[in-house]
Amino acid sequence: MAEQQDAATERRRPDPNEKLVKVFDSEQESEAIVVKGLLDSAAIDNDLASASLLQDAFPGMGGMIILVREEDAEKARSLIAESRQQPSATADDDAADEEDDDPTEELPAKV
Repeated sequence: MAEQQDAATERRRPDPNEKLVKVFDSEQESEAIVVKGLLDSAAIDNDLASASLLQDAFPGMGGMIILVREEDAEKARSLIAESRQQPSATADDDAADEEDDDPTEELPAKV
């Protein structure tokens, strides 16, 4: 059973010798972590790396990048774009709460 878990863990992370494609970059690590979680939940193997490691090749570039296998790149980009277009659930909840808090509603009279 432990062998199965080790194999699953190895499978989750792309092999550095494979052709990897950048599908996301951000100056903010927190944003990159959220996108990584999105890809993880869709079972898209990915690797989160610091762009500062690439300073030799791309001077002035900082932040975080997410790499995926070349064959997963289109699906990953589509998923990221789709998640950016959908309003968050908390925004919908806040709007519903505002509708419930109508200040013009009459309050029950005190007895």
